[in-house]
Amino acid sequence: MNKITNHLPTAELQAIDAAHHMHPFTADGELKQKGARVITSASGVYLKDSEGEEVLDAMAGLWCVNIGYGRDELADVAARQMRELPYYNTFFQTTHVPAIALAQKLAELAPGDLNHVFYANGGSDANDTNIRMVRTYWAEKGQPERDVIISRWNAYHGSTVGGTSLGGMKGMHGQGSLPIPGIEFIDQPHWWAEGGDTTPEEFGLERAQQLEAKINEVGADKVAAFIAEPVQGAGGVIIAPDTYWPEIQRICDKYDILLIADEVICGFGRTGNWFGSQTVGITPDIMTIAKGLSSGYAPIGGSIVNDKVAAVLAATEFNHGYTYSGHPVACAVALENLRIIEEEKIVDHVRDVAAPYLAEKWHSLADHPMVGETKIVGLMASLALTPNKETRAAFASDAGTVGYITRECSFGNNLIMRHVGDRMIIAPPLVITTAEIDILIERARKSLDQAYEKVKAQGLFVEA
Repeated sequence: MNKITNHLPTAELQAIDAAHHMHPFTADGELKQKGARVITSASGVYLKDSEGEEVLDAMAGLWCVNIGYGRDELADVAARQMRELPYYNTFFQTTHVPAIALAQKLAELAPGDLNHVFYANGGSDANDTNIRMVRTYWAEKGQPERDVIISRWNAYHGSTVGGTSLGGMKGMHGQGSLPIPGIEFIDQPHWWAEGGDTTPEEFGLERAQQLEAKINEVGADKVAAFIAEPVQGAGGVIIAPDTYWPEIQRICDKYDILLIADEVICGFGRTGNWFGSQTVGITPDIMTIAKGLSSGYAPIGGSIVNDKVAAVLAATEFNHGYTYSGHPVACAVALENLRIIEEEKIVDHVRDVAAPYLAEKWHSLADHPMVGETKIVGLMASLALTPNKETRAAFASDAGTVGYITRECSFGNNLIMRHVGDRMIIAPPLVITTAEIDILIERARKSLDQAYEKVKAQGLFVEA
């Protein structure tokens, strides 16, 4: 039997990795010089690397390990399902129990009449599904010209061709001749960076009303859907002002535009409700799900679709699907993950214990000389780094220079805290305790202190 070896020396593992493994979102040449950090095991909110260091994972992997690492129940369910039915497809008028049971559970958990599930392997390809789904919906209704989808700049909806096109990250568009046709963009509701002299309330309304202006510019008879994350995750944990989402909902309703809520990050408890749509008070027609659906233990995603859209699609053959749509092992793992979240009242823990405590501690970092803003909803938070708190100024250095220095200090202090430009972001496992939050904040402040000294020493504490 082939063995996966963790016992090789770190340097040797790094050399093999550099020789053969192409990393996502990475300049592999630079990483080869530095060497990847080799993670060998994990438990709760902690990772362990090949040098025996324990690392507090304040990003829950990639926003996904909601129930924490090391839950044997999910491993047991996966093994049992592999022995019973390791794989079968659902293409040819067949189905299987895990796919049925998970779809029923998701319909029960999802708000409103979101009662139908189309399975994918993750969030990126679920959003590819959504492109075809909303265009097919309008074609079946006799309006095939309604094929434009509106998104937001700095949104993230995956890295497939379709997902990248829906996302509004120009650096990603620059590789692969993207976006594909039929995608339009409006500005993001990022008051700190783009609000100027307006109040957050005025700014939120103005940014939402850009959707109406874009609909009228394109033509309401051409627009199929608007897609957005309830909270922009990879964009920097951007939390819209309170005036934003009610206006977005009003506009979608007025023009009969399908509303797609990308819940890949916000779903399954992250914001203190089962879904971010509930937190921001919207009624989507389609929700994109992944990540916390299985807490990252197995790759699975999907689209939860309301009765209106599902009824139209049911009248035609939707020529779409994946080999692993509704994979029985992934569905079984996801179902067990949802059982744990529900029975252990993890969403309640986020709402009533972890989120309020983290909010208090996170906001305490606002007194740091390099921190201009602290934002948090549920267990996802961000802080803005700035050389001038009063003017919300950017650094004179290239965007992300100071953020990267801070990230490296954080990693050095055994805390996984990401940077997006010059914003620092966290999204720890939902099971994090108050004692672990204290450790997180202690390491975050230490990292900010170290980064501040480095930034000043390098002459970078200068505003643009």
